[in-house]
Amino acid sequence: MKLDAIDHQILDELTADARIPLATLATRLGLSRQSVRQRIDRLEGQKVISGYTIRRAGHSSADTVRAVMLVYRKDRMRGADVTSVIAKIPEVVDCAILSGEIDLMVRLEADSHERINQIWSQISTLPGVQNINTCFVLSALVQRSN
Repeated sequence: MKLDAIDHQILDELTADARIPLATLATRLGLSRQSVRQRIDRLEGQKVISGYTIRRAGHSSADTVRAVMLVYRKDRMRGADVTSVIAKIPEVVDCAILSGEIDLMVRLEADSHERINQIWSQISTLPGVQNINTCFVLSALVQRSN
């Protein structure tokens, strides 16, 4: 997959404003709307663009409580019941199966410490969960989106 300068400009513009109208984007790039649409479709098809996100008005990163839960399961090979429940929790922004001692790493973003505690209670009572270590994020040094 090879990206040219126009592809990079499209990515830059969409990163700054994912809701930019095609007509505005086409004007900025000196292309037709159809050409821009085809390029965006290609970038999505090649998974260069894997999704779009929103930032809620009135919610700054200072308002968000972030935590990482390290989940230990009783049986590493039969954990689909645990992961299927975790996948349905809206505050879960990332869940990864890990090698080594820890089975799952779950990253959370919630509106309060109380909500993190509720999620901890929900996950800790699942059959198959042996233990959970929870770490609250104090500050973020690097934040990148894919």
